Amino acid sequence: MHLTFADWTAIVGYLLITLVLGLYFRRRSGQSTEDYFVSGRNVSWWLAGTSMVATTFAADTPLVVTGLVYINGVAGNWLWWSFLPSGMMTVFLFARLWRRSGLITDVQFAEMRYSGKPAAFLRGFRAVYLGLLMNCLILGWVTKAMVNIISTAMGVSDAKALAICVFFLMPFTGIYVSLGGLWGVLWTDLFQFVLKMAIVISVAWYGVHAVGGMPQLLAALAARRAAAGAGASDITALLPDFSRGFSSEALWTLPVITFVVHLAVQWWAFWYPGAEPGGGGYIAQRIFSAKDERNGLLSVLWFNLAHYALRPWPWILTALVAVVLYPGLAQPERGYMLVATRQTPHALLGILLAGFMAAFMSTVATQLNWGSSYLVEDFYRRFLKKNGSEAHYVNVSRLATVFLVIAAALVALQLGSVGAGWKIVLELGAGTGGVYLLRWYWWRVNAWSEISAMTAALATTLALHSSWLWTALAGREQPFSGSDPVIFAKTTLCTTGVTTLVWIGVTLLTPAEPGDTLVKFYRKVRPQITGWQPVAKLAGDEPVTRDLGRNLLSWLLGCILIYAALFCIGEFCFGRYRAGFVLAIVTAMCALAISRLMPRPVEWQSR
Repeated sequence: MHLTFADWTAIVGYLLITLVLGLYFRRRSGQSTEDYFVSGRNVSWWLAGTSMVATTFAADTPLVVTGLVYINGVAGNWLWWSFLPSGMMTVFLFARLWRRSGLITDVQFAEMRYSGKPAAFLRGFRAVYLGLLMNCLILGWVTKAMVNIISTAMGVSDAKALAICVFFLMPFTGIYVSLGGLWGVLWTDLFQFVLKMAIVISVAWYGVHAVGGMPQLLAALAARRAAAGAGASDITALLPDFSRGFSSEALWTLPVITFVVHLAVQWWAFWYPGAEPGGGGYIAQRIFSAKDERNGLLSVLWFNLAHYALRPWPWILTALVAVVLYPGLAQPERGYMLVATRQTPHALLGILLAGFMAAFMSTVATQLNWGSSYLVEDFYRRFLKKNGSEAHYVNVSRLATVFLVIAAALVALQLGSVGAGWKIVLELGAGTGGVYLLRWYWWRVNAWSEISAMTAALATTLALHSSWLWTALAGREQPFSGSDPVIFAKTTLCTTGVTTLVWIGVTLLTPAEPGDTLVKFYRKVRPQITGWQPVAKLAGDEPVTRDLGRNLLSWLLGCILIYAALFCIGEFCFGRYRAGFVLAIVTAMCALAISRLMPRPVEWQSR
């Protein structure tokens, strides 16, 4: 597709704005690694929270959501909607604890909570495992999505699109990230988020308009369901069709077994970037950067509200349009870009591409800054050069950013699809979540608990995907049968079970951490006393925290609030107004109850 002068003007204008922001914050971020990685701990909740939302709004997200809806209906989004309980736990049970810790990266937690060589090994291992392996997987699948976007929008080959990503967009992102540090990332994220939301709302509006409006879209979907006969479910249903059985593989149906795994297991058992049980990764980084505990908590609350309730519907509506206009796609993920490029006015192509560049670059920017913080703070500074100057570490951080750009490009060349990247990361983290939750609330968890959990998850995942092993043992290439969602559910259940049994057993069979390490952690972080009774006695006359009951109630109400808001918007979109009004009332009531449960200003000041 030919780009006009106006298109190029929009693209160049967007790139210049991001570069100017990086240059503007260069001096502010270059004074120390604390300034570079956590913005001097002086960020307001709305900026930190919006940056989290912008980061999770990657170039791959609209494409993956389109693929989920195209195959499993709207209910297919439970693959990621199910992480909400984990996110709300971070809001009410962990955000304040993270902020009190005073860390720069969440990986530093290992040597704050544990002691000795196991703690040092855990810190170094997680720095490389998360900062390099997992980070490059994430950057790789985001790059893969951007390749699909560029090739579809500009009509070039995948090879040329990959070259544009690898040799221009990623290095350009690396430049402004290395210049501006987290301050530059935060403010470019804000600009990029506004641009991205304007673009996806416009794409949804033009797409729905192309089929004649919402009534006509819903009628066309109903007609396609009727033509498919009993083999199709209601594509607009927000929950799976429970009447079809536990492992049904009907058209537009999310298998019930997959839904159960998502909602009952996935949120607490799986490590996943942006939805880590107990918080972590760039979510923890934004909490560290907040001005105080209150701003840290509110930043994650705003992130969860925007991420789950407000942002998905433009993608979902566009996906439904793709089902009607482009049936039978071999690669459903491309349906989004077909609607975006064919149904929106050609005059908006430049702005459209700028918006997807923003989606791509906002995620890449955070992953580069976050990943380099692990490699520098938790590996290089901790194990290789302990006594360098702050200027030296800032310069090494910039070099680490360049290294991650190269490594991510190599991973992108190997990935088969965007969805494959999601599933690999989910499976590698299956079963590890429990230890990340309990390490804050149970004194008995030790460094070997985390080491064994990560090792067991990795080993089990590799074993379950070893085709030669299963061919030798059972005469087939994989241990489970069924559709892809069913196999995914069975595989992750198996990995979760093995990993959980391993880390609990290791915890009980290995010694607890030394008393002085536990007391020091207890005094600094002040966790709920219930699981820390023996340590509280050693700590002596220390302030006691007893807010678990209130926090759990806030967590439950928060989950109801956001799910109600999510479904409320969906019901209104699909013309089911009575249900929409009921859900709106539930949303308002939960919001009021949470505001009453939140600590008063005096309580915040006393912490």
